Amino acid sequence: MTHWTYNDAPDQTGRTAVVTGANTGIGFHTARMLAHKGAHVTLTYRDAGKGAAALERIRAEEPAGEVTGALLDLADLDSVGAFTDAYRAAHDRLDLLINNAGVMVPPLGRTRQDFELQFGTNHLGHFALTGELLPLLDAAASADRSGADRAGAVRVVTVSSVAHWTGGIDLDDLNWRQRRYRPWPAYGQSKLANLLFTLELQHRLTEAGSAVRAVAAHPGLTSTDIGRHQGRAASDNPSRIDRMIRMQPPDGALPSLRAATDPTVTGGSYWGPARRFGTYGPPAPARASARARDTVVARRLWTESERLTGVTYPFAAVGRAEHPA
Repeated sequence: MTHWTYNDAPDQTGRTAVVTGANTGIGFHTARMLAHKGAHVTLTYRDAGKGAAALERIRAEEPAGEVTGALLDLADLDSVGAFTDAYRAAHDRLDLLINNAGVMVPPLGRTRQDFELQFGTNHLGHFALTGELLPLLDAAASADRSGADRAGAVRVVTVSSVAHWTGGIDLDDLNWRQRRYRPWPAYGQSKLANLLFTLELQHRLTEAGSAVRAVAAHPGLTSTDIGRHQGRAASDNPSRIDRMIRMQPPDGALPSLRAATDPTVTGGSYWGPARRFGTYGPPAPARASARARDTVVARRLWTESERLTGVTYPFAAVGRAEHPA
């Protein structure tokens, strides 16, 4: 398939999805497209007003699927816990978790639990969220095993970045307390962590016998509000030059949509724009750095992430229906 488009995404009727950071940018358009394909999508956001406006925009288009919203601040593990408690109480399964929300190159800041803001939000917040929702994901995957056309359809999609190539994991100073803070290297570390998380999550899911698949994606060079610290927030009327250099959010969301819905996607794979060294074009398999494939660092980062968040994944329970003790 040369050019994968929205039209290639299969019908999502009957599926449930959670998209973080969905009030704007690629998160909004990922949620919007999933809803138009028939999924019941929960948009999460930090700002209730902006979240309500996003829901109104999607509902006005009368999508085939239902859209709901919920507050979630990934820079606060208490907020993550409150959201997952409420979601588990209201749902018995989850088909798609899109770990999209993020911050990019802000001044030095700290999360509620005192982690460096980019690492704490982009990686640790999503690490905790995924761990708390894993039983619902596995429940959906176990229920789908009887239908071959749905096998492997339950996925965790984590959004990384081409900036992961510039990142390194300093396991002795993940939260930038000993080093002089530099926004870009800190962002690169958080995006590299996203890929290492996907690598190790897929390894552990496979070992546990779970049909849930961990996949990663990146939006290339896309104009979104995440660039506000650089003065590059998305515009409703982008200039011709901007359109030539950077993709607009609907196109930037396609790698996430493909990672979430394409039946050919396998666990541990990585998706992004096909052209201009992965910065522009239709979604296709993406290239990850050697650091992003380091299984030793991935395992050590996982252990440290469990320690920092206090979230331990229930792998002993997942896949139990297919692999009784």
